[in-house]
Amino acid sequence: MKYFIRYGEIGVKSPKIRRKFENKLMSNIQSELDCDFENDQGRITLISNEQDEKVRDVLSRTFGIVSYSPVYETETDREKIAELINEHIPYLIESGKFNPKTDSFAARCRRVGIHDFSSQEMAAYAGSVVINSTNAKVNLSNPDFTLFIEVRNEKTYIYFEKIKGLGGLPVGSQGRVICLISGGIDSPVAAFQMLKRGCSITLLHCDNYPFTEGSVEKVIQNADNLRRYSLGEEVKVYSIKFGRYLEHAQNEAPPRMTCVLCKSGMYQSAAILAKKEGANAIVDGSSIGQVASQTLNNIEATRYHCRMPIFSPLICFDKIEIEQIAKEIGTYEVSIIPDGGCSAVPRYPETHADLELVKKIVEDIKQKDILEEISETIERIDE
Repeated sequence: MKYFIRYGEIGVKSPKIRRKFENKLMSNIQSELDCDFENDQGRITLISNEQDEKVRDVLSRTFGIVSYSPVYETETDREKIAELINEHIPYLIESGKFNPKTDSFAARCRRVGIHDFSSQEMAAYAGSVVINSTNAKVNLSNPDFTLFIEVRNEKTYIYFEKIKGLGGLPVGSQGRVICLISGGIDSPVAAFQMLKRGCSITLLHCDNYPFTEGSVEKVIQNADNLRRYSLGEEVKVYSIKFGRYLEHAQNEAPPRMTCVLCKSGMYQSAAILAKKEGANAIVDGSSIGQVASQTLNNIEATRYHCRMPIFSPLICFDKIEIEQIAKEIGTYEVSIIPDGGCSAVPRYPETHADLELVKKIVEDIKQKDILEEISETIERIDE
């Protein structure tokens, strides 16, 4: 079986860079499918003997694909094309994809190469084949069903559907990032969004025990969900015993500053892991104003001491939008499993941190020293 694979922004790259992205896209698909490819003038055709259901599953999880279509091939010959169309009409009717008694249709044609007919003439010819076979009504502006014909030199392909893909860029084409991941809803979605932009991800969970319990198991489950979308690239999961630092912050700093100091320490811990992993940035699930540490003042204060770029792909998303994505990618049901929350959160957390005060407190509690200590506890937890 053959499938046309269409990409989006990859097509605007220079020829050299486009080939690099195309090769990565094909390599990612081959990490889960036994298949070959034809790559002709920007048209990637996948060839596989795998079951159609499996191919669709893999392509639906592959970033970089805007849409794809199962296609059927024949020679660029009118009789051969008519024969192929008539061969598939009974299947389309039986499967409910096309009901000629109630559905209107249109035929669309694209061509590459030199032929003795125009694209419009071929579309009209293919449409006449359908009419002669089914007596269906034509509607060129808003058809219920569309027959697509693509003529590429001496070969012609027909297909009946364009299946939407995830879009984005091939995973692994943009370097690696460290994603802070908790047991909540937001952080797995943020990691998913970075996969969409072509980044490989390494997950870091800050284990706040004894202030939290039950989040490690949720993190491991959601890492498995994210792996489904990280074709061709390994997803590693690390944990750091962060409760020691959090307890130190509670004891040495004003209680209202606990959340600010917690987030500040998380970023710096992620930066330590980034150096070991060869990552170029840190990612979190922040959304402006959602919780105490995510006001603009606190965002500035918590990130000040981290010299590595920090990305927050959900920064302008509201909770409903985030939850919708979480449901679509399979992380929501895991994230909402009760885990008791964090008992270190003060009754009245600081929401408008003064940067100069934070800088003084960070120095007073010797934050750098305690973070270097606990960095020794970073370990991989998914092996």
